[in-house]
Amino acid sequence: MAKLSSINKNERRKKLVKQYAGKYAKLKATANDQSLDDGERLIARLKMAELPRNANPTRIRNRCELTGRPRAYYRKFRLARVMLRDLANKGLIPGVTKSSW
Repeated sequence: MAKLSSINKNERRKKLVKQYAGKYAKLKATANDQSLDDGERLIARLKMAELPRNANPTRIRNRCELTGRPRAYYRKFRLARVMLRDLANKGLIPGVTKSSW
């Protein structure tokens, strides 16, 4: 089980990203628009820098839904490998079976 503070910190980041998503997307589109002059694009980048650091979507860490483990994360299942294997062996994940050959 991961530290509860780390899990909570990541949840706060998700909340901030959601809050600033529209503004962030608009500024990013302006900053990357080649048809605009450099001054407008620079202003957009400076405004992006004024947003909270944790409002950037890249700051979110993928974590296991059950344990909060940050590594060996499978996006398809939203679980870490340890929990994925455990649940699959118990037959709790539909369509997943232990391979054998």
